[in-house]
Amino acid sequence: MDKTYATAAEAVADIPDGATIAFGGFGLVGVPIVLIRALLAAGTSHLEVVSNNCGVDGWGLGELLSAGRIDRVIASYIGENKEFARQYLTGEVEVELTPQGTLAERMRSGGVGIPGFYTATGVGTMVSEGGLPWRYAPDGTIAVTSPAKETRQLDSLGESAEYVFEQAIRADFGIVRAAKGDRHGNLVFEKSARNFNPLVAMSGRISIAEVDRIVEAGELDPDEIHLPGIYIDRVVELTTAESTELPIEKTTVRVRGNN
Repeated sequence: MDKTYATAAEAVADIPDGATIAFGGFGLVGVPIVLIRALLAAGTSHLEVVSNNCGVDGWGLGELLSAGRIDRVIASYIGENKEFARQYLTGEVEVELTPQGTLAERMRSGGVGIPGFYTATGVGTMVSEGGLPWRYAPDGTIAVTSPAKETRQLDSLGESAEYVFEQAIRADFGIVRAAKGDRHGNLVFEKSARNFNPLVAMSGRISIAEVDRIVEAGELDPDEIHLPGIYIDRVVELTTAESTELPIEKTTVRVRGNN
């Protein structure tokens, strides 16, 4: 089955307002920026976003955020996005902060049909006991807090400990970035740009990939494939200009001497 789409606009055209969308990327690495901008151009709004973070000011998911298109975010951290912090603290966006490894496993579980799992991460904290601020009121008071989660005493490796139950994430759409893909949707990621991308694609009921280069079926060595095409429904090839837009989150240089 040929899963290629001619343009990013066509690939996201049926994503409705109010959809839950998981996005790949970590900081500015492996971010599906072309598909994000296609959503921005389409005017899609009231989104629930699942992502490690919400981009930075003016780039990545930060573009959707600054345009007021996002209502709710499930993420590991707010990071260095000042607009994200501002919208969270003023009650414009609801934020469910989740431990990073837990977020990864919640998406993976959703992709493989596991409804939830027990983990020791967060036990004895507000993660399990509830009370994390999900939404603030405009006056700075807390309007919505996280609920308490189910915990159980379980035996693991001969020791009894308390674990908290975390629900899987099954997004309406998963949107990812890869280095190479074939027409069947098999994907290869570039080094650290793999990050959350495979898990995001697994979690989406419909998953869309933007790739730097499309190759013909059979050109990818099976041992080279990081994500099988069963998880991908649509593939868009980027232009050279699109694939080479790779900003640096922090530029760090050393002070040179006089010689």
